[in-house]
Amino acid sequence: MLLKKMEKMDRVILHSDMNSFYANVECLYHPELQGLPVAVGGNPENRHGIILAKNQLAKEAQVKTGEALWEARVKCPNLIIIEPNFERYLKFAKMARKIYYRYSDLVEPFGLDEAWIDVTGSIHRYGTGEEIAGKISWSIQSELGLTVSIGVSWNKIFAKFGSDYKKPDAITVITRENYQSIVWKRDAGELLYVGRSTRKKLMKFGIFTIGDLAKASLDFLKCQLGKMGVVLWHFANGLDDSPVKWFDENYNGNERIIKSIGNSTTTPRDIENIKDVKLVIYMLTESVAMRLREACCFCQTVAIHIRTKELISFTRQAKLTKPSDLTNEIAEAAIELFTKNYDFSSPIRSMGVRASDLVPDSVPIQLDLFGFEEDRVRLGRLDTTIDGIRKRYGNHSVRRAVTMGDSMSSLDPKKDNIIHPLGYF
Repeated sequence: MLLKKMEKMDRVILHSDMNSFYANVECLYHPELQGLPVAVGGNPENRHGIILAKNQLAKEAQVKTGEALWEARVKCPNLIIIEPNFERYLKFAKMARKIYYRYSDLVEPFGLDEAWIDVTGSIHRYGTGEEIAGKISWSIQSELGLTVSIGVSWNKIFAKFGSDYKKPDAITVITRENYQSIVWKRDAGELLYVGRSTRKKLMKFGIFTIGDLAKASLDFLKCQLGKMGVVLWHFANGLDDSPVKWFDENYNGNERIIKSIGNSTTTPRDIENIKDVKLVIYMLTESVAMRLREACCFCQTVAIHIRTKELISFTRQAKLTKPSDLTNEIAEAAIELFTKNYDFSSPIRSMGVRASDLVPDSVPIQLDLFGFEEDRVRLGRLDTTIDGIRKRYGNHSVRRAVTMGDSMSSLDPKKDNIIHPLGYF
């Protein structure tokens, strides 16, 4: 009888979201900014001129994440804008996760400032999910000087909804008894993974709220949205059973779960010729390949992401003939993808290179009798040697000739790499 009760017991999942993370971290380092509207934004000279984060006062002035700096200044003339310091934010993110690890080893980051925590196995020791959330909130505020909003529920989707429901510095509990009165009344766009285009499609079908989505015909949603329609219907009905994935940021072995490694950049000028494309691709690939080697991984697929001056984006990918972490092979595959899929009908504003389908670098690789295996070994040794020099003297200490003598050569994708949220699926 006890076993049956345990099997039916709901999980206890928390989702912690650090409030105005980048901006509040900067305010800790700049106490003179307390009481002023502050935003973290890119450098307008390098065309990274958008708002990345803002504090509560800037939010109250209607400053929005993602809008241009000039637009934010029109709304809030006294807005203080600080350039981002991602090393600083990573440091605080790691300290926050150490606090989460006090209550569970099942911690799944969702970007730098968010994480799911499965505390199902800890409630007998630390109290209810709401009580654990309160302890985490107090610890982060007293030890780090920051605040968090935490959602508590029996699944990841509603826990995430709860952390967004009240901000800042709040705890929201979503239960089987109250989710219809809280979650179902909200706009469908507030459900995780309902983006702008999906929300517009749903509105065309008369689906405006999460409740409408939950009550819609599953067959109809599948017909209109495909597999994603089924997924969203399950999410809206609280039927998400996806686990909180174990993630150990201090473990460097082959068992660490990484799905892909990539870098992208907005270039200082529009790109209008293949010479500049090759320059940017090699700079991005240097970073991607080095990070692959640091993670002890090979990639089997290479993808490029292109965004034009008109902000139209597209992605293309291709399989490699064999798993690789070689800079040359990845860069050549990316260049080939570009030449086959773009004609410069519009100048390019930003580019990205991504390595995916990762496997451990210990995986056996079929040798090619008529290939250039000795050359591949030499290239691998060269990459490893260059990695060592760059780690000691900086990423610009050794550079490819193709990346020199140009205004874009000052870009350092490896150093400026931003850690993006881990994919949910």
